[in-house]
Amino acid sequence: MKAAVYLGDRTVETIPVAVPRIGPGELLVRVACCGICNTDLKKIEYDLLPAPRIYGHETAGTVAAVGDGAERFTVGDRVCIFHHIPCFDCYYCRFRDYAQCATYKRVGVTAGFEPAGGGFAEYVRVMRWIVRRGVERIPDGTSFERATFVEPTNTCLKGLAKCAISPEECVLVMGQGPIGLLFTALLQRQGVQRVFATDRLVERLELSRRLGADAAWKAGEEAANRLRLATDGRGADTVIVAASAPGIVEEAVSLGRRGGRVMLFAQTSAEERFALDGKSICAEDRAVFGSYSACADLQRKAAETVWDPDFPVDSLVSHRVALDEFGAGMRLASQPRDGALKVLVSPQE
Repeated sequence: MKAAVYLGDRTVETIPVAVPRIGPGELLVRVACCGICNTDLKKIEYDLLPAPRIYGHETAGTVAAVGDGAERFTVGDRVCIFHHIPCFDCYYCRFRDYAQCATYKRVGVTAGFEPAGGGFAEYVRVMRWIVRRGVERIPDGTSFERATFVEPTNTCLKGLAKCAISPEECVLVMGQGPIGLLFTALLQRQGVQRVFATDRLVERLELSRRLGADAAWKAGEEAANRLRLATDGRGADTVIVAASAPGIVEEAVSLGRRGGRVMLFAQTSAEERFALDGKSICAEDRAVFGSYSACADLQRKAAETVWDPDFPVDSLVSHRVALDEFGAGMRLASQPRDGALKVLVSPQE
């Protein structure tokens, strides 16, 4: 089969690799579609993990083979896959901090080499603990493209649950890339009365308004002034940082009100640094916290949200590329231009 293989030194090439073999309790899935996620791009750009690897974790496809004991599934089932599932029994799992569970940190989906998601390939092997709890059937009439949004929607639902936002709050979402737009759409869906958004790209601001933002402003001083006017000078009750850029965390704190919350969602690299003074956090009673990856308890809710045809994920897809075009797709996703938003890989094309 063909796969886009990370070879180290920021290099990915589409080359032939063996179709993975499955064992008892496992599935082989023919990949129909996989989204390019910023997490994958960071791992490639910063050479965070040893090569070779096949990335891609927003994966949807068709069951092509079923190992002994995986009787819940049959050949031909249409599915989407979570590549992380916790043990549900360790110290972290007892507190529902699933992303810190040692089992959760083991990637359970591979197209070869060290497991890394594997969705940027024609076939993936789904390991038994993922088969047990991490595979969702796609309803008839729902596209594979839509199904690739189940995993990222879950991560956003987890973040919103940690924020515990009440409907009367004012929420600012910083960054209107695919994840920021998902946050905006989910906040509107949850009935939050005032949702504001910022980004540097005008076309993203326009889409943000269509997805439910009450106002969307160009990032920078204009946004800060508009937000102060809209909140009688207080700032937002909750700020969600859905983009990564120098100074953005400090800016987020300055845009949130005293006693409010700032959630970091895109700050996933050990290389990222920011400086906050004690007064702005302690004396001004702010909470600054992070949210990372998906929550197993929200898996069904995320799927049902995406299966709803009124949930506007289709409008987030801007480009589709074949495996042979993966390099171009990666560049579009990492340096958005020409209206690039969510880039999907179609390995069978």
